[in-house]
Amino acid sequence: MGPLWPIQRCYRHGVWDAGGGPHWQWGKRTFVMGIINATDDSFSGDGVADRLDEALALTRELVAAGVDIIDVGGASSRPGADPTPLEVERRRATRVIGAVRAELDRIGAELPISVDTTWAEVAAPAFDAGATVVNDITGFRLDPDMAPLVAERGAAAVIMHNQRGRPHTDLVADVTAGLEASLQICADAGVGTDRIVIDPGFGFGFGVSQNLEMMRRLPEFWSLELPVLIGTSRKSTIGAVTNAKPGDRLFGTASTIVAAICAGIDVVRVHDAAEMMQAVRMTDAIVRPSP
Repeated sequence: MGPLWPIQRCYRHGVWDAGGGPHWQWGKRTFVMGIINATDDSFSGDGVADRLDEALALTRELVAAGVDIIDVGGASSRPGADPTPLEVERRRATRVIGAVRAELDRIGAELPISVDTTWAEVAAPAFDAGATVVNDITGFRLDPDMAPLVAERGAAAVIMHNQRGRPHTDLVADVTAGLEASLQICADAGVGTDRIVIDPGFGFGFGVSQNLEMMRRLPEFWSLELPVLIGTSRKSTIGAVTNAKPGDRLFGTASTIVAAICAGIDVVRVHDAAEMMQAVRMTDAIVRPSP
């Protein structure tokens, strides 16, 4: 691996249109995705289910912190979580996204909203409610209707590699093969790469040592020439290393974010937006100095 900075990435496309707001110019700074878990069983303990007053308060906090996009999910993806009935996930995601969209419009915040789901039946009403991005932890490999829906709506997408239930050989080779399979699904459905961000899937089917290896090898995913998102916030690997509970993993999370930015990551997904924005801005000032 080469030096951590200066970062010299190669992208297929220089900008990304997440819909409903300004275009994101890659390579200039790190973008931040703030999380709203519209669930009761989030691993991080911050779920708001469909309690709109809590969702709106969190929306205002995320805006005040300076996030670039708000990610809303109506089902928990933690290991061992009970499956959420589709109608419950759809109701939660749609209600919260509609309320968040109205609140963003009310306060004049031009932020896109992503819906964190693997199902087209959830994504479609979420788009109607105001989402313009789908964040799919299966990389369009579970629901065959998802990629065509994204193409039809002209939406953007975060496609993640998920190693759960798949044999492991070499981390980067496994992740790259999975992402390439997802990109082929996108191409077949007509979802252009100018609307895609990739996510290697930290914590999804990988153990502690493999997740740490992923962090060390992040620059190897540059070969796909697409912007990369990483979601390490509060995850169990941080707890395993630091012996901290999810709500006490601020410094561990910040360490992973700093390391990811130094490795050339483009987007970080976070719970504790105000604190993580400090880490992002300080690290950007060091590794992505203005010309």
